[in-house]
This record gives sequence, structure tokens and C-alpha cells, in this order.
Amino acid sequence: MPKVVFSIDQSKSMREQAVPGHNRWHPDIPAVATVRPGDEFRVECRDWTDCQVGNNDSANDVRDIDLTQVHMLSGPFAVEGAEPGDLLVVDILDIGPIPCPERTGDVPGQGWGYTGIFAKANGGGFLTDYYPDAYKAIWDFHGVQATSRHVPGVRYTGITHPGLFATAPSAELLTGWNRREKALIDTDAGRVPPLANPPEPNNAVTGTATGDLVERIAREGARTVPPREHGGNQDIKNFTRGARVFFPVYVTGANFSLGDLHFSQGDGEITFCGAIEMGGFIDLHVDLIKGGMAKYGVTTNPIFMPGNVEPRYSEFLSFVGISVDHDTDTNHYLDATVAYRRACLNAIEYLKTWGYSGEQAYLLLGSAPIEGRISGIVDIPNACCTLYLPTEIFDFDVRPNADGPVRKDRGRCAVTS
Repeated sequence: MPKVVFSIDQSKSMREQAVPGHNRWHPDIPAVATVRPGDEFRVECRDWTDCQVGNNDSANDVRDIDLTQVHMLSGPFAVEGAEPGDLLVVDILDIGPIPCPERTGDVPGQGWGYTGIFAKANGGGFLTDYYPDAYKAIWDFHGVQATSRHVPGVRYTGITHPGLFATAPSAELLTGWNRREKALIDTDAGRVPPLANPPEPNNAVTGTATGDLVERIAREGARTVPPREHGGNQDIKNFTRGARVFFPVYVTGANFSLGDLHFSQGDGEITFCGAIEMGGFIDLHVDLIKGGMAKYGVTTNPIFMPGNVEPRYSEFLSFVGISVDHDTDTNHYLDATVAYRRACLNAIEYLKTWGYSGEQAYLLLGSAPIEGRISGIVDIPNACCTLYLPTEIFDFDVRPNADGPVRKDRGRCAVTS
């Protein structure tokens, strides 16, 4: 096993750890450890919400999640010799749930994980106008596979990955983020859910910072919810075992952090908490390409080579969406977001004919290894997106046939009281 450079006591919150991580982006958060190019090491991670969700049959905890606490990240880790303009090379060697002698423990990752539909009033999701309330599914881990008492009839292999992975921003980059996101918020300041999340000192965890630096990081630090130029919360399911990621370096040491581990996820993570969330470990190898940003034209955003250890499904049922809002009979111009939303809604309506509730189908599409694609974005006025649902994950034949779907009682997901 590689050397552990960041350890987690899963019985304690992140702020109570001997060496705490952080939940804001800021260039002045001190590094918790230094590694060298060529090193291999292990990082342990806390669940992204700091374990606010329990293994139970109520979605009240998802409804009531305090989003000012997220994401709980391990790090930052300085890389010896890294300078602004370099590319940080990160290889994902291994990743998994929390090693636990009992299959079911008290925190996500100890034999189980969860998927949540967030309430519109508290974060929302891709389909929040159609599913505005909070719901939840608990998933039990069986080696590399997952099943759920809340979404029966499916069993699938996870494509385990970190949802959030990034280098630290420079002071200039951070200032730019906060400026442009405030301008976006100001266009519709009362929107629910909001257009963006501004800096929020409440519940900020600032790593090992001390003194006045704590207050400044809390006041200035960017929230971790969206992806940005440095990487961040990209939720790319192909960041799995064997993936190699090339991150732009903006500060001396690179100071990269990670967390938000997922047992499985579909393209888009459409429920917002759409993956199977968990705590766990990740083994990494790092290297540097000196001056790599200029050499390879990387002005913003990472580039990566997908992992080569992933579930292989060969048969799919695919759903098409175009950039037409059928609820209002409105045509949008080459809008891939509208098209993918419609593909998701079409898939949900189909699964409902087999007995699943809309909420169960929504939870399934967020967590299963579905593939989302932009199939056409040139034929005006309609963009075309497709959603590929593996048929082999079901314990019944989900394909259309002349006899019609067999509707069965498929239980229900966890709901709010």
C-alpha cells in the first residue's frame, strides 16, 4: 500500500481531524503535505457533505443538507518544484470505499453509499422544475457492484472516481471567479435555486490556516460547487483507475486537493447529488511537465486520458432529445442543455411504464453508468442529445416488445416527511 499522506478518522467531522482539509478555494490555504514528482501515495477522503446523510429510509437529511459545508476536500498537497505555467500530471492508481471489516458501517463508503435528489429550495438539480422535492436512494456495495432497496430490479458495476479534483487558483484567478459569478447572480438575484453561490464565511473550513488568514480565506474563498478553469467539481465519471489528468498550475507548489468520491455515476450527474456518494481512499502518482501550459496550449482547464478500468456494457436502450421545450411548445436554438434534459425526461417516462416512480427513475439515471452524448449540434434550430442506458443492469428485459411493458410494484425511494 502506498504511504498515506492524508488520513481521516471517519468518526469525526473534517474540522475535527488532527490535520483538517478544507471546503473553499483560495491560494493561501497552506499545504498539508509535500510530495515529489514520481511519488506514489494514498489520500483518504470524507464524504462530500461531511456525512450529513444516513443509511435510512427518510430523505429528510437530503432535504436539510447544509450546503455551506461542502465540499469537504483532502489537501492541499504541494508538489516539489511546481511553478505557475507547469502542468501537474496526476495518475489515478486505485480508488475505493472505506476499508471496513463489516459490510455496513455508519458513514457513506463503509459498505454503502447514497444518491439524492436535492430540493429546489436547497440546490435543486437538472430536472428540479419537474422534481422539486428531496428524495434519496441507499445503495449497498457488493465488491464492484451496487444494488438498492429503494430502486429494486437493477444491479450494476460502478465506475469509481473522484468527483472533485483541482489545483489551487492564483489570487488573480480567484478574484476573477468571484467578480464574474457575482455579475451572473446580479442578473436574477432572487432566483431559486440561485444562479451561483457567492463566498460564504459561515461554515468555511480553512485547513491548517491560523490567525487573520482564517477570516480572510473564509471571506474571499470561492465555493467548491462548480467546475472552473483549474478543474474542480467536474464530476467526470471517466476519472477512474488508470486515468491520467494534466492540470494547469497557477501557484507555486500547485497545491492540489481532491474529494467527493463516487462509487458510480451517469454522465451529467443529473440530480446534483446524482452519483453514489461515499467516503474512501485514492492512490495517486504525480509528475510535472515544466512549462507545459505554454508547450501544449493549455490556457485554461485540465486535459485528461480516461481510465482503462470501467464497466463494459454492450447493449443499450437510447433516448433522444431535441432542443424543444414540449411543456411550453418553445423552440430553442441549438441548445444542448434543453436537448439533454428532454432525453432524460423521455427515459424517465419510459421507465415509469415498467412500474418505477419518476423519482426512482431519476435517481437511477443519475447513479448508473449511463452515457450522455451531444449527437448533433449543427442542424438549425434543433440540437440533438442522446442518453444511453445499459440494458444489462436490469434483472428483467427492459427492451420494447409487442406485448408491452410488464408493470410491477417496484417499491419506492426514500421520501421526506
